[in-house]
Amino acid sequence: MHMAFLRKVNQVLLLLLVLTLCGILYKKVRKGAVLKDKADVDSESPEDMEEEIPVVICAAAGRMGAAMAAINSIYSNTDANLVFYVVGLRSTLPRIRKWIEHSKLREINFKIVEFNPIVLKGKIRPDSSRPELLQPLNFVRFYLPLLVHQHEKVIYLDDDVIVQGDIQELYDTTLALGHAAAFSDDCDLPSAQDIHRLVGLQNTYMGYLDYRKKTIKDLGISPSTCSFNPGVIVANMTEWKHQRITKQLEKWMQKNVEENLYSSSLGGGVATSPMLIVFHGKYSTINPLWHIRHLGWNPDARYSEHFLQEAKLLHWNGRHKPWDFPSVHNDLWESWFVPDPAGIFKLHHNR
Repeated sequence: MHMAFLRKVNQVLLLLLVLTLCGILYKKVRKGAVLKDKADVDSESPEDMEEEIPVVICAAAGRMGAAMAAINSIYSNTDANLVFYVVGLRSTLPRIRKWIEHSKLREINFKIVEFNPIVLKGKIRPDSSRPELLQPLNFVRFYLPLLVHQHEKVIYLDDDVIVQGDIQELYDTTLALGHAAAFSDDCDLPSAQDIHRLVGLQNTYMGYLDYRKKTIKDLGISPSTCSFNPGVIVANMTEWKHQRITKQLEKWMQKNVEENLYSSSLGGGVATSPMLIVFHGKYSTINPLWHIRHLGWNPDARYSEHFLQEAKLLHWNGRHKPWDFPSVHNDLWESWFVPDPAGIFKLHHNR
């Protein structure tokens, strides 16, 4: 009886020894695998550890086809690792998702972001001359750090653009130390031989701010200072947050509500003017070919074909959009158009 008990004890001890050895072996193998995985990651070249390029673009209800064409042109002209932040109001989010997932855009890497217009309450002055410029999504560019979190550098594009170059080039724009953003200067517009009949264009601060107002005069900015267009932005999120750019922009929006310092009856509408004030003397510049604009300014104005081919990005800013009539160079835009799976958005080239 005593011997049988000892045999049992020995069997249990042997079993425990075997289990202990198995556990030690498993840990060693597991540790080796983890170290190997880590070594594999560490040994990856910078090319393998490809940086993700975030592109922010708004998709508004009445012109959603614009954003989809822009996205299509960007995605088709690069091998870069992109993530599109497609921003819309709550009511449009399901339609945005359907358009992307039920079209040729289904392969893109994207995030749909809701913009809540409550943040604009009390900051926009009613303006009847161009009511479309008061749309909430027009101010998304003011709130980039609230919409995009894990990226140091961000590209923002208006929806009425087409990209013909590799977006990696735009992303590689150098921002000087202390600069939160890069824009395209209005003094960098093409020469007269490249574009015809663009009269009345604003390219100085005088066209955007009311210099009769004391608050504007007190800024000490010369009215002949060259303006810039914020339809294409390369932004540094760390600097943006450090300099509290969003708060500064909101301050000038509120001042405009109180004092009517700028309006869309002047050159640039209500989103450009506060940016001109906040970024005065504190921005880097984008290669001019990465923002060829004013294609929507005048239906009789045309760029030379050679110049259009050289352009990296085309922008139909102005009233005459390429999906509408009348407009110019709409063939370039239409080649990137992605038909609406819901059949709502239609082209109106021939009324």
